[in-house]
Amino acid sequence: MTTKIDLFAAAPSLMKFLQRTSIDLDAAASFDRTLSELVKLRASQINGCANCLNLHASEARENGETEQRIYLLPAWREAPCYTDRERAALGWTEALTRLSEGREHATAYETLKAQFTEEEQVKLTVMINVISGWNRIAVGFGLYVDAAAVKAARASAA
Repeated sequence: MTTKIDLFAAAPSLMKFLQRTSIDLDAAASFDRTLSELVKLRASQINGCANCLNLHASEARENGETEQRIYLLPAWREAPCYTDRERAALGWTEALTRLSEGREHATAYETLKAQFTEEEQVKLTVMINVISGWNRIAVGFGLYVDAAAVKAARASAA
């Protein structure tokens, strides 16, 4: 792990809480793993988080995601390989991650409502917020952890 400080030593209970929240959210969200990883990857691309891009690209591949869909993610609007449901989730991810950049929120929400139940909308929104939080922690503190090490830490926390 490379980082400016050891986050788990500096604030162990808070970092363990965030880690546990992430694990619990993945279980509770009950989205297909492909959708979850696409959302996490897209938010991480927008936020410029190398750590989370590395981790979630690895996890996406493990869950059967293709290289083509991972590579085309920044151009999801033009790429024909994403479903309408995935497009709605990606549009919502971008709208929330780029709140300060424009007013696409209303359009993204209408698209979201057509594809997701109210419960799923809340779960997706929380997921976007959690990954964006991790992005900010990782970028802010220069965190870069090998994907295998993250998986091992998750397993020991579970």
